[in-house]
Parts: sequence; C-alpha cells; structure tokens
Amino acid sequence: MNETRVVLDLVAEGDELDRMVGKLDASEWALPTPAPGWTIAHQIAHLAATFRMAALAVASPDRFSAMTARLGGDFDANVANALAEFLAEPPDVLLTRWRAERARAEQALAAVPPDLVVPWLVRPLPVAVLASAGLMELFGHGQDITDALGVRREYTDRVGHLVAFAVRTWDFGYQARGLATPDVEFRFELTAPSGTVWTFGPADSENRITGPAVDFCLLVTRRRHRDDLGLTATGVDADRWLDIAQAYRGPAGPGRRPGQFVTPVR
Repeated sequence: MNETRVVLDLVAEGDELDRMVGKLDASEWALPTPAPGWTIAHQIAHLAATFRMAALAVASPDRFSAMTARLGGDFDANVANALAEFLAEPPDVLLTRWRAERARAEQALAAVPPDLVVPWLVRPLPVAVLASAGLMELFGHGQDITDALGVRREYTDRVGHLVAFAVRTWDFGYQARGLATPDVEFRFELTAPSGTVWTFGPADSENRITGPAVDFCLLVTRRRHRDDLGLTATGVDADRWLDIAQAYRGPAGPGRRPGQFVTPVR
C-alpha cells in the first residue's frame, strides 16, 4: 500500500462513483441492488454514514470512542439507525449530504500523518489503513450500484489499497463466523489491472491464492461467488479461505450466488 497516495486514490474513487450517481433520476435511486432490501439510495446512505464516522474517528477520536461505546450489539440495528436520517432525505439532498460527508472525511484523513493510529469499529488503525478501508467501502457498494444499473465498471490499480487491506485482515472471514483461524501463512500473487503482479506472504508457503487482483477484491467484498472468479487456491486452508474470505467484520450474509452475474452488461 502506497501511504502517500491512499487518500488521493480514495478521493479519485469517490469522484468516479459520484459521476455515476450524480446523473441518476429519482426513480433510479429507488432501483434494487444485489444486496437484499437495499436500493441505490441505501448504498449511498451507507457510504455517507461510514465517511461521517471516519471523519469523526480522525478529527475527534474521544467523541468517536464515546459514540461507539453507546452502540448495542445488534449489528443490523446499528446499520439501520445509521442509514435512517440519510434515507429520510430526497435523492438530491442525499447526494449533497454524501458529498459533504466524503469531503469532511477526505480532509480529515489528509490533514494527519498516515501512520497516526486512530480508533475504529473493530480495532485501532493507522490513518492510511483507515483510508484503505474507505476504498473497500467504495469498491463494494459501488459494485452493487453498477450491478443495479447494468453498466460496465472500469477498474484501475487503485484496487491495490483494497488488496493490501484484505491481506491485512485475512482472518476476518473466520472471526465473522466464529471459526478458529488456522496457524498458517498464505502466499498471495495477484495481477493488477495494469499487469503488475502484487505479492504478499512467504514465497514458500504451501497455501497460495493466485489470480486477478480485481477478482480478489470482488471475492473479499463478497460481490461475486468464487465460482465466477479467476482465482486459484493451492492448499487445503487456502481453498477453504476462498469460501469464507471477507475484508470486513460484519455478518457474512448470503453473499452472491454462482452464476448470478453471467448476463453481459451493456
């Protein structure tokens, strides 16, 4: 992960999604996305709430910690509560509010050293890693929106930040399911959109994940089923990991079905 570029890439990724949703009409904001029960408006409301929390964590860590301490243990209820005030707005207001929350988070992240550790929902993170988590959110929820609209997404090497974040949090899939994390080290060899090969982990590991970096990102955000991706696992633990991989600690949910997105997009 390039710590000096991560916030710039976060801004660029957010701008790309903004260009897509900024031209939607009210009926398109109500389109269902592949996330059950979520429309495009839900996706943007979630991003607005997430960026609001990120800005608070960086600019006012004590207030962020106090806020999270008041949250109950019901994950779905917490998400619904965070979205409610944004979903109450008409699409044009929701769009304006999302832009404002994005801007505050981006400015807060850019104003502090990338290695500054701040509180976050699961465990404290360096600011650069928190920005990478923001890129993960934009990637995953942006994919839901592009799938809902039936448009083809153009991927860039900005996905490298998400790749590094997912490698860092490789154990989340086990933790989200209450499973023991195996005492192994994986080798990841992933090909960027530009053709560069990104590698992580010991070169002699018996458990390896190889394939396109974009497919890896679609896997760890659970936006595609492993059967529809060009990823290869070597080793029993690596093969099992492809079934449960996720780069976030919330409930795994049903994910996506095999073959769900085989129809060509326009």
